[in-house]
Amino acid sequence: MTNDTTIEDFLAGTTYAVAGASTDRSKYGNKVLRCYLQHGRTAIPVHPRETEIEGVACAKDLASLPKGVHGLSIITPPPVTEKLVEEAARLGITRLWMQPGAESPRAIERAKELGLSVIANGPCLLVVLGYRE
Repeated sequence: MTNDTTIEDFLAGTTYAVAGASTDRSKYGNKVLRCYLQHGRTAIPVHPRETEIEGVACAKDLASLPKGVHGLSIITPPPVTEKLVEEAARLGITRLWMQPGAESPRAIERAKELGLSVIANGPCLLVVLGYRE
């Protein structure tokens, strides 16, 4: 389970990456991106093929992100999440929020082994921050 302190620490920054961002406004990858933007936070969509989502330039992968990303929201299938955990650790991204459906026991355990702060099996960012359609 996730405690409130872990969530507070995750939300204490201003710049976030959104792995699994989507151009489809009905998908959670798009809603999480818009939620950050609605709350005045810098959010960088991560998508291998798109160049822009919701008017924000995309990073092709985590390695393409600028320095200073405070946290990574993950909205991907669990096998992709597992790869993102490894990549985030290599790049020094230490705070992960695996949105419901993105987590797997293996990804969570590996993130903890790597010393990363991880939010999983808990609330959705949209509920915690408050999202408006």
